[in-house]
Amino acid sequence: MKKLLPLCLALSLLALPLTLASPTQAAETMAKGVIVKKSNHSAAETIDRLEAILKEKGLTVFAKVDHSAGAQKAGLELRPTVLLIFGNPKLGTPLMQSGQSIAIDLPQKALAYEDAAGDVWLAYNDPAYLSERHAIADRAEVFKKITGALGNFTDAAVK
Repeated sequence: MKKLLPLCLALSLLALPLTLASPTQAAETMAKGVIVKKSNHSAAETIDRLEAILKEKGLTVFAKVDHSAGAQKAGLELRPTVLLIFGNPKLGTPLMQSGQSIAIDLPQKALAYEDAAGDVWLAYNDPAYLSERHAIADRAEVFKKITGALGNFTDAAVK
């Protein structure tokens, strides 16, 4: 047992930098398969900008969910957190034809949120991760098209 104590202490010290990570670092590494970009706008404005871009490009916007407003109605506080649900059946349907389980991740979603430092981030699922997650290997061109489009749309929304 005495030999394990120094090992546990050493491992704890190695993990310390991870627990001291700034909100910015945490946002940049949100979760596996999630792309996160810093926005120059508020969460609401970031989502509004993205929504306008998507509509201009002919995508369908299904819903906007203001989680902060929902929390407020429940008597709780939540920093600005807004979700946009959108899609393009011409691209999504072939993916579902190849692997129906991807429908759990479609339509696509984008989340704008403000962290504890007051920075705003825009996050969305990485299409390459969705391809891997749902084992869809026969639609590489569709995923490539979605990746490029989402990258361009989200870059424009956060600038």
